[in-house]
Amino acid sequence: MRKFLAALMLVLMFCSVAAADDDLIRIGVFNCLTGQNAFGGQLELEGTQLAHSLNPTILGKKVELVIVDNKSDKVEAANAVTRLIENDKVCAIIGTYGSSLAMAGGEVAEKAGIPVIGTSCTNPLVTDGKKFYFRVCFIDPFQGAGAATYAFRTLNLKRAATLVDMSNDYSVGLGKFFRDSFKKMGGEIVASLMYQTGDTDFTAQLTSLMEAKPDIVFLPAYFAEGAIVLKQAKELGATFRFIGADAMDNPEIVTLGGDAVEGFMHTTFAYDPSMPEMNDTAKAFTEAWKKAHPDKDPNVNCALGYDAYILLKDAIERAGSFEPAKIRDALEATKGLPTVTGMTTINATHDAEKDMGIVEIKNGKKTFIGIVQPEV
Repeated sequence: MRKFLAALMLVLMFCSVAAADDDLIRIGVFNCLTGQNAFGGQLELEGTQLAHSLNPTILGKKVELVIVDNKSDKVEAANAVTRLIENDKVCAIIGTYGSSLAMAGGEVAEKAGIPVIGTSCTNPLVTDGKKFYFRVCFIDPFQGAGAATYAFRTLNLKRAATLVDMSNDYSVGLGKFFRDSFKKMGGEIVASLMYQTGDTDFTAQLTSLMEAKPDIVFLPAYFAEGAIVLKQAKELGATFRFIGADAMDNPEIVTLGGDAVEGFMHTTFAYDPSMPEMNDTAKAFTEAWKKAHPDKDPNVNCALGYDAYILLKDAIERAGSFEPAKIRDALEATKGLPTVTGMTTINATHDAEKDMGIVEIKNGKKTFIGIVQPEV
């Protein structure tokens, strides 16, 4: 009898766990929580977690976020996606900050047939030829053209230069797209200079730029290195303006750069807490963020992490299923979805079509200037 009761309890426990598992859906998140890109990855994760806290169930089932650190490393990114798929049996994945990391993880997800929504991985190669990789951000050709359009058309600056990180695909690609667009509009590129990730002395490059006398320098850097460049430019007495890209959108840039970042501009997604007008989704996000994080303002990384979860939730609900192939089909059909960073439509190459914003540091604070329409 004791053996029978013990066996019966095991069966009941198994059935209970199985039933519990049937009511639990796992969504993977792989992002850079340590390493070089941790500043962006952590913000994106916090945005995703906020969206999850406000929407903890989908189709009546409890959602569990399974979070894996890709450590800002390509090999770890591939391993992270492998673990999420093989060990955690996720139905979809969100991530990551950093295009090279997204590309590494994307190869694994593509072979397994698991849909992934990239957050701020803007290099065109992330989704190139992929059936299961999507993203909630616009791509670098659009962004590079946006920076060039704003500099040439709005600021009426005709001589430009670029300073890019030669060891970073994101930076190199953006530099090329800026130069191509600026020249196409009739502008002159007077210098194209480079540095390497980890450099801390930019005196040689800045001296060369001062000799070339551009009106504006396009600096598609990550915010920490960008702040150093801006400080050293001020110390050398450079008078040209700088414009950067979305990787410069970090609340810490003013802390690191001090008064050297005053007047600095960068392209970004169409969200900032300083925006005079917001859509309803952005208003709800901003209010919820301030309640959850009263000690810091949100930025576009937080917003994109939030939007990725909202995009996935919407696709699952339209698909009426957690089956990866059906989620993929629904993601592909996304049109005009209200998100924090504007109305989001997924195009034929699985990239998000949405507005681009311009931010400028004014009086020590990020200020949303407005929307720019890139000439592409």
